[in-house]
Amino acid sequence: MPGGRAGGWPRFDPASAELTPLIAYLKDLAAAAPPAARDPRAPRSRVGSIPLASGGVLNGTVLNESGFDAQLRTAAGDIVLLRRDGDAFREAALEPFADWPSYHGSDTANRHSPLGQIDRDNVGQLALQWFFPIPDMPMIEGTPVVIEGVMYVTAVNQVYALDATTGREIWRYAQPRTEGLVGDPAIGLNRGVAVRGNLVFSVTDHAHVIALDRFTGGLVWDTEMDDYREHYGAVVAPLVVGDLVIAGISAGDTGLRGFLDAYHAETGERAWRFWTIPAPGEPGSETWGDPEVLRRGCGATWLTGSYDAELDLLYWATGNPCPDMNGDRRPGDNLWTNSVVALRPRSGEMVWYFQFTPHDTHDWDAQEPLLLIDEEFRGEPRKLLVQGNRNGFFYVLDRTNGRFLLGEPFVNQTWAAGLDDSGRPIVLPGSVPTEEGTDVCPAIYGATNWWSSSYHPGTKLFYLMALESCDTYTKADEQWQRGRNWMGGTTRLADGAPNRKYIRALDIQTGRTVWSYEQAGEAHTFSGVLSTDGDVVFFGENSGAFAALDAWSGEPLWHVQINQEWRASPMTYMVGGRQYVAIASRLGFWSFALPDM
Repeated sequence: MPGGRAGGWPRFDPASAELTPLIAYLKDLAAAAPPAARDPRAPRSRVGSIPLASGGVLNGTVLNESGFDAQLRTAAGDIVLLRRDGDAFREAALEPFADWPSYHGSDTANRHSPLGQIDRDNVGQLALQWFFPIPDMPMIEGTPVVIEGVMYVTAVNQVYALDATTGREIWRYAQPRTEGLVGDPAIGLNRGVAVRGNLVFSVTDHAHVIALDRFTGGLVWDTEMDDYREHYGAVVAPLVVGDLVIAGISAGDTGLRGFLDAYHAETGERAWRFWTIPAPGEPGSETWGDPEVLRRGCGATWLTGSYDAELDLLYWATGNPCPDMNGDRRPGDNLWTNSVVALRPRSGEMVWYFQFTPHDTHDWDAQEPLLLIDEEFRGEPRKLLVQGNRNGFFYVLDRTNGRFLLGEPFVNQTWAAGLDDSGRPIVLPGSVPTEEGTDVCPAIYGATNWWSSSYHPGTKLFYLMALESCDTYTKADEQWQRGRNWMGGTTRLADGAPNRKYIRALDIQTGRTVWSYEQAGEAHTFSGVLSTDGDVVFFGENSGAFAALDAWSGEPLWHVQINQEWRASPMTYMVGGRQYVAIASRLGFWSFALPDM
């Protein structure tokens, strides 16, 4: 693709105090303006030519021409990013560039970047480069994907292509939200896209997978995963493995039967389906009991997995069983819920599984990132899978066979005496929900959750957002009803319980906490972490700031107070030799970089 590095808006370095009134103004503007007037982002286009400062012209569809920049779509479909140069334009320089090509940044799901232009010494100079608002969204949880200077972002049933250096919109795709949904799809969530060749893949709230033309945003195909009237929905950022698009379903507390699908990238035809809840008589069904509960056992697959090309194994985490807090009608381990399953990506055949929380009665999905790292462990090179689990334990597995290697708590937990040699929890008496209520740590949100974690190969530390909290879990004899969640009980914050969030750095050899950074206020954010070769850990702070810590010590290095409730995880990319760090908030997408060098 021609083009390259963008200067974007004239650079400005607002201080935190200046950002606060700016954000308040943006909120008021979005609330007060009529819909047609409050969306200046929509691309304006004309068919014609653009004069080049070097001589000659570019012909095609001119987009977003302004006093600062423009974009042009050629007859071949390429997007050229342009910058104003006097009365003409020049192509923006892309190289050197470093993409963020998928939700996690790589197939390993390890949100660590080899970029180091932004480091511990200069991170304090970071300044906002651009902001792209998406109004009228209940929340934004997506991670941007960047390919060759173009950023792809989502909100529920919406996909946008942006100039990654200016935030200027290139194209958009949108369809109306679906009425009558149940569970998290009804909230209006979407976590991002996958890209393969000239196609961009996303999911819709009513459980469709769609493919869009990467250069125009036009719909190429649309495939229904399953009937949303049966409680199915989707929020996941798909994962591309070869010529297949892997996507899971959400609404995992509503009494559906969970599955993971693979679709042919070019056609949208389904290649295979892996059921996370076995059918009666299939292996694993003996761990359930009541056939009606088995049929509605949940086990959703709403977080993007990881892939090892050398082993040709796809790793995906599964959700909780239903009803969540009442296990009386589902005695046994309830396979394959609360597990990681290792599948052959061509067939969906399961090679091995590991269940983190058998017979879960606390809604502790295993849907936290599954990081694949190649590291020496206990004196020998190993192919590892590591995860900080919602149940409060940090796990290290051999990803070639699922063998348990290490499991240690990283928060205060009161439900297990520990893990046995196979990794199975040693459940303490009095830790299951009762009709009167049982106090248990961690709380229903878990010791951590779906937000991103990261392993830094330089520091040898694993970073995650940790929650110290406890809930009172109460069970109820609740029958499944269409159009409702099937929780089988309730929860509330336990009397006197803490409710605090931390960034913690763990030693993967021992599970020991090396350092811990406590955030201000009660825990209510859902931001993950990003580590870089600049030895910086980025995250959305509980107070509403976007912040950076020293990866070695946990000391705070920088923050900018955006006053946002975070629901997404940060990422980083390079265009034209300049490194950017971006994150989504409830209002939209923010991108930061060092001052022009």
